[in-house]
Amino acid sequence: MIDTSSTQSTSQDTDASNAEATMKLQALNYHAQPTHGKFSIMPTKAMDTQHDLSLAYSPGVAEPCLEIAKNPELAYKYTNKGNMVACISNGTAVLGLGNIGALASKPVMEGKSVLFKKFAGVDCIDLCVDAPEKTQFINIVKCLAPSFGGINLEDIKGPDCFEIEEKLKEIMPIPIFHDDQHGTAIICLAGLWNALEISGKSISEIKIICNGAGAAGIACMNLIVKAGASRNNIFVCDTKGVIWPERKSGMNEFKLSLANKTITQDTSLEDISDGADVLIGVSAANVFTEKIVRSMKKDPVIFAMANPNPEIIPTLAKKYRPDCIIATGRSDYANQINNVMCFPFLFRAALDTRSSQINEEMKMAAAKAIAALAKEEVPEVVKKAMPGREFIFGRDYVVPTPFDPRLMERIAVSVAEAAAESGVAKTPINDYEVYKQLLEDMMKSAK
Repeated sequence: MIDTSSTQSTSQDTDASNAEATMKLQALNYHAQPTHGKFSIMPTKAMDTQHDLSLAYSPGVAEPCLEIAKNPELAYKYTNKGNMVACISNGTAVLGLGNIGALASKPVMEGKSVLFKKFAGVDCIDLCVDAPEKTQFINIVKCLAPSFGGINLEDIKGPDCFEIEEKLKEIMPIPIFHDDQHGTAIICLAGLWNALEISGKSISEIKIICNGAGAAGIACMNLIVKAGASRNNIFVCDTKGVIWPERKSGMNEFKLSLANKTITQDTSLEDISDGADVLIGVSAANVFTEKIVRSMKKDPVIFAMANPNPEIIPTLAKKYRPDCIIATGRSDYANQINNVMCFPFLFRAALDTRSSQINEEMKMAAAKAIAALAKEEVPEVVKKAMPGREFIFGRDYVVPTPFDPRLMERIAVSVAEAAAESGVAKTPINDYEVYKQLLEDMMKSAK
């Protein structure tokens, strides 16, 4: 018999290589043509006559300037501050590309900016700051509050990202939100709630393993603890294994906050995963091995969120454990954990309520709204956007898709309510039915 396996393997490798080369070319052309970059700035007022120009600039522009000087709150009436967010990065941890610098991060920040506008009508510009050192970065960003209604921090290395966000929240009067941390955590929690409901398990009783102790991993675990998980049942791992109180190597205060006191010696990811109910990955490709997955309890939940390649691909996970519920960060598999389902709408509500911060109550409200939406019947527009998929609440559908037009209303309303109830909303929504209609109109105008 002739062995054709090597020939088939070579053919598959060639196909994959060709597909990768095609995607690379398409991506470069997309960003270069027909206009460089992904967005431009357009005026919102008429500028067709001499009189128009005299209102837009000198001498007419002096009038709103004088009013704002007397009452700074009027900036929200006379300027775009109330609907303007800055997406800011220093390029020290860009996607899975690492520390590529501020300039090289610009395509990502432009992309984030257009997602704000496309999905929630929020104006956003990218600010790529050449300040890799955290103190310098803080000193630059803290001066930007007059121009923006909120700040979205992006792609900043850990542990600097934790310290930067904490400090800016202390000194700036507008919402500061690090999406790599909290956006991921919100979607993760929403999916986890639903996965546990399907598997018949309680969040207070399950054993949870998180592989990855950077921005996303630590934020995910902190929010899951707030949702009712026991700290004694949570085991966070990094490249050196489980984080425990007396470990000396590779530690920082943020890791230490999640160190499991029941562990008293160095323990590997493989060893600690034995008997786990939940396995969350925000780390690297292919680290969830067959042995790890097979050692988990009945109906395991696996969220393999490393990008672009997950800790284990769903086909392998289901081969090893047909009873598993698996999610990834990729759109070509079911159950995509995608931040775009969260951050535009979270900021929409924060801006509309003039919230001073995005607090834990608002994050929890967003997670609950997302989880609840996955249990509802899906509109036809979603099915058309993702043909061939089944959108029935269950093992292959524990979170909505980014194309669900109901996300805007459900998340923004829930978050706005939480902002008012928790006392951070300066201008609470008075009539939520009217607000829902405004959100719907905003979505229509964005199409």
